[in-house]
Amino acid sequence: MFGGAALLLAAIGIYGLMAYSVEQRTQEIGIRLALGADTSAVRRMILLQGMRLAMIGVVIGLASAFGLARLIATLLYGVTARDPLVFVLVPTVLTAVALIGVWLPARRAVGVDPVIALRAE
Repeated sequence: MFGGAALLLAAIGIYGLMAYSVEQRTQEIGIRLALGADTSAVRRMILLQGMRLAMIGVVIGLASAFGLARLIATLLYGVTARDPLVFVLVPTVLTAVALIGVWLPARRAVGVDPVIALRAE
């Protein structure tokens, strides 16, 4: 139960961070679109940059969790410290949340008129 609550809080935090980081780039996106950039190219750029950040976080988190699992092994009941299901499921869920957190705001930002995006502050 505690692990599920932690996963939910982490997912909410990752979605918020990713959505906020894309939202902060609305002016940049507007400039790119006003200069003639293709909307699919801009959307792809935003997705790649956001997912690169998410994957770095997943790699660091997995390495830290795997390395520190021995420290909490005595506190666990009914599961092993290096449970393969947890080490696959949690990063997959958080990566999917990060993808949604980047994709939805990127889709919205690319759909905005460049003039409105340039005036937004």
